[in-house]
Amino acid sequence: MAEPATGVIDATLLSPADSDERTEPAWGAVVSLALGVFGLVTAEFLPASLLTPMARDLGVTEGVAGQAVTATAIVGAIAAPTMAIITRRMDRRLVMWMLTMFLILSNLLATFASSLTVLLLARVVLGVALGGFWAMSAAMALRLVPMRLMPRAMSIILTGVSLATVCAAPVGAYVGDIWGWRTAFMIATVVGALALLVQVATIPKLPPVGVASFRTLLDVLERPSIRVALLVVLLVASGHFAGFTYVRPFLEKVPVLDIETISLVLLAYGVGGFFGNVAGGILAERNLKAAVALAPLLIAAAAASMLVFGASSTVAAAAVAVWGFAFGAVPVGLQSWLVRAAPDQAESAGGLMVATFQVAIALGAVFGGLLVDHAGVASAFAYCGTATLLAAIVVFLRGPKQGRVVVVLTISR
Repeated sequence: MAEPATGVIDATLLSPADSDERTEPAWGAVVSLALGVFGLVTAEFLPASLLTPMARDLGVTEGVAGQAVTATAIVGAIAAPTMAIITRRMDRRLVMWMLTMFLILSNLLATFASSLTVLLLARVVLGVALGGFWAMSAAMALRLVPMRLMPRAMSIILTGVSLATVCAAPVGAYVGDIWGWRTAFMIATVVGALALLVQVATIPKLPPVGVASFRTLLDVLERPSIRVALLVVLLVASGHFAGFTYVRPFLEKVPVLDIETISLVLLAYGVGGFFGNVAGGILAERNLKAAVALAPLLIAAAAASMLVFGASSTVAAAAVAVWGFAFGAVPVGLQSWLVRAAPDQAESAGGLMVATFQVAIALGAVFGGLLVDHAGVASAFAYCGTATLLAAIVVFLRGPKQGRVVVVLTISR
């Protein structure tokens, strides 16, 4: 699956004047960022659709192979809030090129991995690219177009996410079945190389401005509403990835679906996620608490349906589609909540959300793997349902108060 990622703004790039002074939008560069996002989300999603053949080929259990997700998440959690500081003296164009090269390297390592160690190394490299890219992409867009065109630029970048959400998992499963899982990663390598070529041709020089700092992160963490919101992020993301990482083994073993049907089910998940993101934004504008609470509640219902009625292929497929719709709505409500809780430090709040999401992904994948290996694949879905139900309860009890909010642009994966 996908994990959600917010367009966190790199503090070294915040220069409204710089954005306003640009009279001609660099649309080619914006499209190159969309291609980079598409490549990143595609690479991140592939293990969920290729877990069974990857585990078999590398001679490990599915639970152990699932730790490829964990490795990416841990490194991404570190890279997201620190990339701006580590690279604060570098031209931001060079930083983007470097991160895209890491994406290409990661896919190449995965393609030729001969052991679990090499595969995990590949996913560590991907984590650096993933965390850094998400932390800087929105700020890059601010410097590529005039401020009045910022929403249009972000919508183009989000198109890359939407396409990857819909296509990556089902296409990966289909390609992996016909030509092998390594071919799927090789195709992802080509996508990354194309993104890099377009970036080199289109992104202008963007010298760094300002100095990034960790201090504001600590200041934001002191706010009670932020801590509650991050607890909800932890519960939702850990529950989701504990279950969805092992959705293919579940579909193979419980409703006993063939690979073609599994590919269609994963496509339904992606399409559901696309519409969930749209619906979540609409609902968040009208009732933020409902938007934040209903998404994890739907995930819990989907997981419960799969546990109780999962032997039915129809129920299992419908539940996965609902799951995708619900998870697509998750980042819209959560980021809106965080921005509303810290309007004066919205970027720091977003950075904390990205880092928390990545930590939760790692915890969910590890715990889910242990459950799958020792108690069966259904136990991972039981944890998913429990964690997301708890998240919904926390929101109902301690969530954002009613009121109209401005929904910021979000990215889901």
